[in-house]
Amino acid sequence: MSADAEGAHRHRPVRCLIAKVGLDGHDRGAHVIARAFRDAGFEVVYSGLHRAPEEVVQAAVQEDVDVLGLSILSGAHNTLVPKVVEGLKEYGAFDDTLLIVGGIVPEADRDDLHSMGVAAVFGPGTPMEETVEFVRENAPRRG
Repeated sequence: MSADAEGAHRHRPVRCLIAKVGLDGHDRGAHVIARAFRDAGFEVVYSGLHRAPEEVVQAAVQEDVDVLGLSILSGAHNTLVPKVVEGLKEYGAFDDTLLIVGGIVPEADRDDLHSMGVAAVFGPGTPMEETVEFVRENAPRRG
């Protein structure tokens, strides 16, 4: 591999999977964040609606993402997030994937999510710039 190709490969854009996990059918927020991430220069894959945790994990591993953003508005975060974390660990992908959650998550549940490995929780009304900057500053640099 030439030095130019090696350098270009090393500095690839942050790769993100935005996933709608569970039965939640509200995807407007996921589309908005996906667009903001694309506009920021990130590569973005969107899972579509109603994905099982196992599907999300497999997609994250297959796409070799740096960031996995789970959009959950159904209140099922305490059930779904642990399944995603467990799956990422099974595939050996947890330690090099920045896991973030967006949606309606009560303050009382956020510490539990953080303790299981969620880097940040972004609620409704969070400025897009805040989320983009968080990803820029915290996404693992691979490749």
